[in-house]
Amino acid sequence: MKAVQIDRYGGPEELHYRDVAEPQAAAGEILVDIHAVSVNPGDIKVRKGLRPEFLKDGFPHTMGRDFSGIVRSIGPGVTGFRTGDAVFGVLALGKEGTYAERVCVPAELATRKPAAKSHVDTVSMALTGLTALYAVEDSAAVKSGETILIHGGSGGIGTFSVQYCKHVGATVYVTASARNHEYVKWLGADAAIDYHTQDFTKLVPPCDVVFDMIGGEVQRRSLDVIKPGGRIVSVAASVANIQGVRSDIEVLRPLVTRDRKHLDRVAELLVGGGVRPPPITRMKLSEVRAAHELMESGTLQGKIVFEVRPE
Repeated sequence: MKAVQIDRYGGPEELHYRDVAEPQAAAGEILVDIHAVSVNPGDIKVRKGLRPEFLKDGFPHTMGRDFSGIVRSIGPGVTGFRTGDAVFGVLALGKEGTYAERVCVPAELATRKPAAKSHVDTVSMALTGLTALYAVEDSAAVKSGETILIHGGSGGIGTFSVQYCKHVGATVYVTASARNHEYVKWLGADAAIDYHTQDFTKLVPPCDVVFDMIGGEVQRRSLDVIKPGGRIVSVAASVANIQGVRSDIEVLRPLVTRDRKHLDRVAELLVGGGVRPPPITRMKLSEVRAAHELMESGTLQGKIVFEVRPE
């Protein structure tokens, strides 16, 4: 089968589309014929060597973390799936391998693809949606009537989070570059703030929640806009002693893992209209170098999805 691998860290030129051995489903696993896989910002970090924990098995390394496709075969002990089922899912924490025509995945990390949604649309929200739900639904527990400030709202996790928070009835402020303001408003943001030219601490009202995906000084300054008794949830590096600066707020760090429960929630929101897929740039798996170049260009809005098997 074909897959994309790296033999060493580096630029997009280190991505190689090549023949690799066919995987075989072990006990508790399903083998999936991949139809679509998304490109995530973390893929760039892995390729550059910024996430070495994903390469515990060394090189060559097959990229990719989420997928949507059709069950090809089932390993011993698997129940609840049959050959031919349409599924989507993610790989376990620290594992990669979905930039490929097939992948083996523990059955508990896959669930049924919504029948009304394409493989491309579904996978575009898989990993980012799961991460967003851990942050804004589980940890921050954003609810109707609250005000939330989302830093980095035009990215993949932000795309899901903005829509989710509007869906539950919150007022949503977003920081994003000026060129992404129309996009985040399309997602449902009530107001967009240009982090290059505007001071968000002077433009947002007191907030119940801040969702920080930037870290550093942005996180420190965010403490100035949180109401007493409010909360800040972060998936970025936390500032030292941040809790000591504001003892009257909650500082939350979501324990993001992988499970079917959150994948089912992503599917539920997609089907119910609580969230919708972002604009999608469709590419072939063999175009992986161009895809990573586009991701790094800073001009992409929405998501890149590889159509491994066009629908």
